[in-house]
Amino acid sequence: MDTSRSVRRAVIGAVTALLVLALTALAGPTATADSHRPPAADPAAIRDWNVIATDTISANLGPTRPSGQVVIWHGFVSAAVYNAVVGIQRTYAPYKWRARGPVTASPEAAAVTAAHRVLVTYFPASRAPLDAAYAGSLAKIPDGRAKRQGVAFGERAAGHLIALREDDGRFAPVEFTAAPAPGVWRPTLPAHQPFIDPWLAVLRPLLLTSPAQFRPGGPPALSSARYARDVNEVKTMGAKTGSARTAQQTATALFFGGNLAAQFQAAFRDHTARHHLDIADTARLFAAANASATDAVVTAWDAKLHYGFWRPITAIQLADTDGNPATDADPQWQPLLVTPPHPDYLSGHTTVAGAVTRTLTGILGTTHLDLNVPSEITGTTRHYDEADQLNEDMINARVWAGIHFRTSDVVGCRTGSRIGAWALTHYFRPLRSAGFHAVPPGRPNCPRETAS
Repeated sequence: MDTSRSVRRAVIGAVTALLVLALTALAGPTATADSHRPPAADPAAIRDWNVIATDTISANLGPTRPSGQVVIWHGFVSAAVYNAVVGIQRTYAPYKWRARGPVTASPEAAAVTAAHRVLVTYFPASRAPLDAAYAGSLAKIPDGRAKRQGVAFGERAAGHLIALREDDGRFAPVEFTAAPAPGVWRPTLPAHQPFIDPWLAVLRPLLLTSPAQFRPGGPPALSSARYARDVNEVKTMGAKTGSARTAQQTATALFFGGNLAAQFQAAFRDHTARHHLDIADTARLFAAANASATDAVVTAWDAKLHYGFWRPITAIQLADTDGNPATDADPQWQPLLVTPPHPDYLSGHTTVAGAVTRTLTGILGTTHLDLNVPSEITGTTRHYDEADQLNEDMINARVWAGIHFRTSDVVGCRTGSRIGAWALTHYFRPLRSAGFHAVPPGRPNCPRETAS
């Protein structure tokens, strides 16, 4: 009896051992360790959906809408994607959210789901192509628990962002009501369009406490020498015909004459790919830069609505009404580029550029940007090593285009730089040792106020 029992036990033990070995071979030697390891995630998914976001926004608003509204939607998408990724990987502080996803969830699935949900919510007319792109993105991710968890958490991240933006002032019935007078903005040639998207001036910022938090002092008085210098510079350098611009200066004006948001998105995609940033660092760069840019737009539009300062085309054609003996009217003067339909002060382009460059230098821990910026207008790409180099070109470009005074450009850059520094002081902070710094360098990124 005892002998047969011992034999049976030995047989059972041998069979059990064989089963364990077989299961281990099928599962792989690291199955136990992998069950608690976060799944790998391809950061290219974030870049892919940034392209989709750019195309979707363009399809709904138009490719050349002369407004900062384009930037706002990139800010929303990027913030949701950031929360979806870092809520799982837990490397950076989420944006206005305390939720955490399971560490076993797929950050890639979460990212594409968050981007899809935000875009479908705000651009329902594009649902069909967005759904098709989403299905294609999910098909690249292996099926299983990680994917399901990632999709669920991405939906939560997007839902949270959408809830945060309820009643934020979008499309509020804001009007510019100031009567025409010397120094006061009014619709300009050739279309005499009204102030476009004035609701941006009252939009609740993504990061700042109010649209007016960094509102600068007003533009130069019409009687001042500074104002006369501004007028005479743009009159000479920004004219459509008979300008003193060099060919290179004209090329710079044209280079930054299109969709700045699309230019920056392409530069971000290229930079994150060339520098092999992981998915969390990629999400952070897009979110920090685009959120800062969003608040730069809000700040610029707040100043535009508050000060309502006239554009160069109006100031030059009506210079005989400004009371400044150092300016002379030219009723036939035209700028190189068509003047956008909103006031001069602040320049939206330079405020956004100042915010973006200061944010990037804070993330990278250096003023060395290494950005390749393309232009659809000129069909060329420019490489910018340094932040102040990009900002100087941007400031000059708006003067040489004939659509902004230098003071508006320089003050815009400085204001944007303050926004970028404030953003990284309060948001997107590392939770532990991470690959990038989070304290902006002390050296200013905006050039001194010097005429060309």
